[in-house]
Amino acid sequence: MVDSKRQAKRATRAERRAAEEAALQAQAAQAAKERKQQTIIGIIVVAIVVVLVAVIGVVIYRNVTKSSTSATDNATAYSKMQSVETQPAKANDKGGFLISKDGYGKKTAKVPTVGIYMEPLCPGCASVNRQLDPTLVKMMNAGQLNLELHFLNFQDNKSSDNYSNRAFNGAIYIAEHDSDPNHLMNYLSNIYAEDFQPGELDNYVSVKNSKLEEQAVKAGVSEDVAKAAFSGKNEYVEWLSASNDYTISRPELFSSSGAFSSPTLTINDTYWSLNNITLANTTMVDGFLKAVGLKSDQVGVEGQLPSIGANKKPIDITA
Repeated sequence: MVDSKRQAKRATRAERRAAEEAALQAQAAQAAKERKQQTIIGIIVVAIVVVLVAVIGVVIYRNVTKSSTSATDNATAYSKMQSVETQPAKANDKGGFLISKDGYGKKTAKVPTVGIYMEPLCPGCASVNRQLDPTLVKMMNAGQLNLELHFLNFQDNKSSDNYSNRAFNGAIYIAEHDSDPNHLMNYLSNIYAEDFQPGELDNYVSVKNSKLEEQAVKAGVSEDVAKAAFSGKNEYVEWLSASNDYTISRPELFSSSGAFSSPTLTINDTYWSLNNITLANTTMVDGFLKAVGLKSDQVGVEGQLPSIGANKKPIDITA
């Protein structure tokens, strides 16, 4: 009886020791697991920091590289544009077509010059044309501003039949062979019309040269000039492409994103952000008129000139 009790006590002590040892082993295992997890977390944090530093370094490198090489790229693009064999005689040295109430290449004094950089498939360009161009044309014909038109073709591959090249080769031909700038402006309005401008990529529907020719004739261009403009020769496409490449490399035309985008507007050679219209909670026409310093009831009135004149920067419409 006594031996049985002693055996029971020894068994109980052994069980307790086993239990205590098991608990200690469990604690040690848990501690080791936690140390391992902390080590892994530490490695991951270090790795993330290293990656972030690398990314920041790449971004800074790319930005610095872009800034340091843009002048070279721009100079190369300019040289290529100047070396094209067939060039439009009415284009200026930056690839723009200056028009005023007096015709091509004749700048009206003491008034702003508005630059418009456009692409024929660009929906935003069409929107600007529809909203703002009627006002611009009225002001131009009243001697209240000059216009400088820049034709681009960088979305040509979004059509299946070289639409951008054909539409703006034709525009250049019209500028070269029709002395009335209003005919060119009418042609642009016609091809940017909602019921004419084609879509892009999968939404593009082929536009024949005969349809573009029709829009030119409707704009006031003679049938002979219109037919030649869309004959398919496309003699100005090489220059158009070179001018396009030069334009999109000009840093003074870059948006806040650091790149060129269309549509782009300049006023007296100063980039004018269309985002200002939204920030000012106004319409495109009212925002533009405020930027050049002209009242709406003065539009088209000869002798009423925008306050910024020919040299001042546009007025901040968000102030």
